[in-house]
Amino acid sequence: MAPGTTKQLKISQPPTFLLLSSLPSRLTTTPATFIQCRLIHRYAGKAHSYLTDNKESKTYREAEVSLHNKRTDCWIIIKNKVYDVTSYVEEHPGGDAILTHAGDDSTEGFFGPQHATRVFDMIEDFYIGDLEH
Repeated sequence: MAPGTTKQLKISQPPTFLLLSSLPSRLTTTPATFIQCRLIHRYAGKAHSYLTDNKESKTYREAEVSLHNKRTDCWIIIKNKVYDVTSYVEEHPGGDAILTHAGDDSTEGFFGPQHATRVFDMIEDFYIGDLEH
């Protein structure tokens, strides 16, 4: 295999990961890339589990979401979708700002200028259902 190419490696437990066949002897990383790598590793299983185990989305009432309003149990609402971000709270680059709307609608803050567009894809890993209308 040529240097710098990737090989798809299927492991006994999903998801499928891409393995770099050759890496430079010295890698330069920034805190942001380090966090992204940790998040990919930590949440890949959760995303796969959700996609395979939850074929139908669940519906939640606002009252139920509002009970999940702390660091150790944090759900948020974004555009009428419910996300369990508990496992991400400690990794959030904005610190406790993520807790400002814990158990509540975070749509306005989520779409603020402080977030890069990659968070729009990343948030889907935490999706647990829809808000009841």
